[in-house]
Amino acid sequence: MNKDNIEKRRELPLATPTDLGANAIMDLAPALTALLADVFALYMKTKNFHWHMSGPHFRDYHLMLDDHAGQLFAMVDPLAERVRKIGGATLKSVGHIGRIQRILDNDAEYVTPADMLAELREDNKQLSAIMRQSHDLAGEYRDVASASLLENWIDEAEQRTWFLFESTRAPR
Repeated sequence: MNKDNIEKRRELPLATPTDLGANAIMDLAPALTALLADVFALYMKTKNFHWHMSGPHFRDYHLMLDDHAGQLFAMVDPLAERVRKIGGATLKSVGHIGRIQRILDNDAEYVTPADMLAELREDNKQLSAIMRQSHDLAGEYRDVASASLLENWIDEAEQRTWFLFESTRAPR
């Protein structure tokens, strides 16, 4: 293939066939891509805290956060592929993630275990709310496949929130 053909192919728009209308793609693809950025951000923060956990409950918290990170990472490919299946474009770089993520990073030198768990609890709660908004949008456009994925992920985020909440409660 010659250079002109390569350049021409790079300029061609994505044209994935779908029965969803143009408005659905214009609304859903960016919403799901922003959600994907949030998932990546929360995955990285969860792994950060997993790697930097300390204290008397180290093993339990370390293992719990590894499980949580695994759930988040498992969302990445299906979510990105969903955006592509409906005819949209999705994340292209770490910089792209940083520009659109809503889950905040934590680059602090030291975070106490209790603060790690509390921050992740609030982040997972925020992720649930973001996913509910995306679910509502999918419902408006009758995108049952996106809605179905989101329903399971909302349940997982609520479970993570619950585990983090219970892990930070003072014993009675």
